[in-house]
Amino acid sequence: MNEHVVVEDLHRTYGTGATAVHALRGLHLRVPRGQLLAVVGRSGSGKTTLLNLIGGLDCADGGRVLLDGAEVTAMDEEELLALRRGTLAYVFQSFGLVPILTARENVGVPLRLQHRPPAEREERVAHLLELVGLSAHRNQRPGELSGGQQQRVALARALAPGPRLLLADEPTGQLDSHTGRDIMDLIQRLVREERMTAIVATHDPVLLKVADRVVRLRDGQLTEA
Repeated sequence: MNEHVVVEDLHRTYGTGATAVHALRGLHLRVPRGQLLAVVGRSGSGKTTLLNLIGGLDCADGGRVLLDGAEVTAMDEEELLALRRGTLAYVFQSFGLVPILTARENVGVPLRLQHRPPAEREERVAHLLELVGLSAHRNQRPGELSGGQQQRVALARALAPGPRLLLADEPTGQLDSHTGRDIMDLIQRLVREERMTAIVATHDPVLLKVADRVVRLRDGQLTEA
């Protein structure tokens, strides 16, 4: 099966009555394996809601999400935790690094949760820091790194468990345009080298040139951009 992510008739509404916000209205989406998909749209258009539903961080009001044929929308908390610890990874606009840990230690956190042997863990961390161009900064803490460097550490940490799907929510939102382009080029390269699928929510126009496919979220539904 080439389709990695399948979204069918997805609905999500926040609130009730006259103040209800219909974030998603019967949304459909199919993402082939290995594709870098950009979801663009104005702030508040539902991009984060879509990612949260795909990743099991939120509950749909209707419809379903399938990842490699497994129904995410039907999973219990234990199954969702296992999914988020291994199968998929998140990168957010806020880097979310642990301030007292070095870059190397931050990247190693997911591997510790998986109880990987120390030697295997260190080898994986070293490989990922080299991949994102931060080997020389491995012993620096987040406060000693630039915004772009912190996002690179966040990417390396997200990839540490070897996920098959990367979900990135406005990953360049706190970066200048030049650094943002570097991060998007890096995500594109990581998707190829790590053999992943990536869904990136953004309003950054630079993604139009980097992504394999761009879709636009408007009024709770997707259209090709």
